[in-house]
Amino acid sequence: MTLTFLLGVHVLAPLVWYCICRVFNSSISSPTFNSILCLVVLQNGRQSFIGHQLGGVAEVPNSKDQRVKSARAIQMTYYLQNYGSATQDYINEQWETELCTLIHQLQEEHPEIQMFLLTSVSLLKDFQKTIELSRSKIVVSLMLVLLAATLSSSMKDCLRSKPFLGLLGVLTICISNVTAAGIFFVTDGRYNSTLLGIPFFAMGHGTKGVFELLSGWRRTRETLPFKDRVADAYSDVMVSYTMTSSLYIITFGMGASPFTNIEAVKIFCQNMCITIVLNYFYVFSFFGSCLVFAGQLEQNRYHSIFCCKIPSEEYLDRQPIWFQTMMSDGHQRSSSHHEPDPYENHFIQHFLGEHYNDWITNTYVKPFVVILYLIYASFSFMGCLQITGGSNIINLLASDSPSVSYAFIQQKYFSNYSPVIGFYIYEPLEYWNSTVQEDLKTLTYGFNTESWIEQFYQFLKVTNISASNKTEFINVLQNSFLKKAEFQHFKNDIIISRSGEELNIIASRMYLVARTSENTQREVVELLEKLRPLSLIQSIRFIVFNPTFVFMDHYGLAVTMPILISGFSVLLVLILTFFLVIHPLGNFWLMITVISIELGVLGLMTLWKVDMDCVSILCLMYSLNFAIDHCSPLLYTFVLATEHTRTLCIQESLKEHGTAIIQNVVSFLIGLVPLLFVPSNLTSTLFKCLLLTGSCTLLHCFVILPVFLTFFPPSKKRHKKKKRAKRKEREEIECIEIQENSDHVTSV
Repeated sequence: MTLTFLLGVHVLAPLVWYCICRVFNSSISSPTFNSILCLVVLQNGRQSFIGHQLGGVAEVPNSKDQRVKSARAIQMTYYLQNYGSATQDYINEQWETELCTLIHQLQEEHPEIQMFLLTSVSLLKDFQKTIELSRSKIVVSLMLVLLAATLSSSMKDCLRSKPFLGLLGVLTICISNVTAAGIFFVTDGRYNSTLLGIPFFAMGHGTKGVFELLSGWRRTRETLPFKDRVADAYSDVMVSYTMTSSLYIITFGMGASPFTNIEAVKIFCQNMCITIVLNYFYVFSFFGSCLVFAGQLEQNRYHSIFCCKIPSEEYLDRQPIWFQTMMSDGHQRSSSHHEPDPYENHFIQHFLGEHYNDWITNTYVKPFVVILYLIYASFSFMGCLQITGGSNIINLLASDSPSVSYAFIQQKYFSNYSPVIGFYIYEPLEYWNSTVQEDLKTLTYGFNTESWIEQFYQFLKVTNISASNKTEFINVLQNSFLKKAEFQHFKNDIIISRSGEELNIIASRMYLVARTSENTQREVVELLEKLRPLSLIQSIRFIVFNPTFVFMDHYGLAVTMPILISGFSVLLVLILTFFLVIHPLGNFWLMITVISIELGVLGLMTLWKVDMDCVSILCLMYSLNFAIDHCSPLLYTFVLATEHTRTLCIQESLKEHGTAIIQNVVSFLIGLVPLLFVPSNLTSTLFKCLLLTGSCTLLHCFVILPVFLTFFPPSKKRHKKKKRAKRKEREEIECIEIQENSDHVTSV
């Protein structure tokens, strides 16, 4: 347990003196604060290094022995005994609870003294606090997505409007998420705040399939039976949705594999894989049945909202205006005008077909789009050059939690030293051997140590006692060294076992403190990366540990492995699709687009002060899949199109898939808005990363690709020549038929 006090210099001196006495359970020989050194000597002769326990230190000018003039903060650390029993755990928990209550009372009684507390369960409680803070916001987010999906699926045409399908589509994804959560809890899973992103990830992918199915239904001919229309919609959407779902499963499946040595990432990826599989089956089963039911209602001319029979045109003419507006079938009134596609009256489809497609492919707009992309690429590249590994534990905690306040004070006043590193030797060792002694000195070189070994060697040297063998070493250690008052606190650092009449030192420990610069966390990560390999190659078996190492390991390992996994999985999927029937140029364009979106999200995320932590890395893995999910139908429709020009091909692609992309991305972004109001750094990171993911994808689908595809390959001349040849052949056949049947010409 660590306890930190922060208060003004004018009242700190006597309190620091008292606190240091309490820490070392003794009194210091001199009552003058100016005599406190980084290495203090207590009345019982015990020496202790306290440099890492004083913060904001000002030294005495021109002091050769580093005398401390003043300090703005003091840090006290208490270690509770724990023998692994449930009773001991309960006692420790109660002690920590009582201490927290006492500190809060002292803070209220003495507001001039600022106190910050961190216990063994503080990080866990503050980490889980994000769940409690975000529950109501997630409900609001769901309501917003339901509203956006319902409105975007509606039309003025009461027959062809599908508001309930948009509503049921979102509910389908919600049901699949609840099912996945149920499977997770049944298998003894523990929910944590990192899993908060799964509903948003699953919603972004699942609703894409829902809106694509609805768009595929609208592309079918109304004259077909509704069963054939549903079959055509499935055949149009199922292949692309299956491939993108497979990409999600491959990407997050590799993240859940043994290659990932971060348990939080592994659990997240496992749940994500289960959720994506359930999403896939729910979309094509439950939502597919809803689509069949809606198609049957449309074929029988039932109202899309009230489910009643639509009256005839003669009956509507005799009714009030409001009734005609609610029950009007727009296509029925305009049937005499031979309207080719009644679904073009959908407001998004109408906007794309009548206004946007012609505007974005205009010659005068293209130079501005190229300039916009250059600006986008330059900012992305600039951000990618500034990427740094996240090393701040507060990025996963609620913003107003005590642990965050403690972390700020810790970084502000105690950044000159690393945390106290426990150095544990867990095997019997010949401590009396000179070679072992030299190895220990080599391992602890450069550290300020609190070590029984160094003190014992110094004791042997001062007292001129020889301990060159095992019997003498342990005898002097037990009967002389540990009996003295200044060395009795080392009893807990040595474990001596008896086997018959023989004594053995089976384990021991020491504490190390490293001098660092202001960037303590990063240097400690580098320190761990140097110390841990030594434990494998040295003859001495040891481990190093500090409670904060869990978070340092989390950040040190979370940057490279998920990127390698996601990059390898995307490369694997692109290679697999390269050998399928899909056009190779489509794969090339998809690869370039995904790289552009990913680098854009990564660079802009860095410029937005988002650290490279676990949550942001998972969001980057998701952005790869999200980009492929939305760009692949657009690109493959373009490269396989047989129109005369590239402009017509991209306009046809936007007309075919643009509505579904807008519906899904807008619903996805609207659902992120409530995350802004959750006072948590985790949700803030989630919001920023997902907002950039949706925005960059939307920018590429509707601005960058429609322009760049008009003057880059694939060329459409080949299709144009084929059409000309077919038209010429058809004209020749018609001429032959006319020459053979002159009566037919006369009758015409």
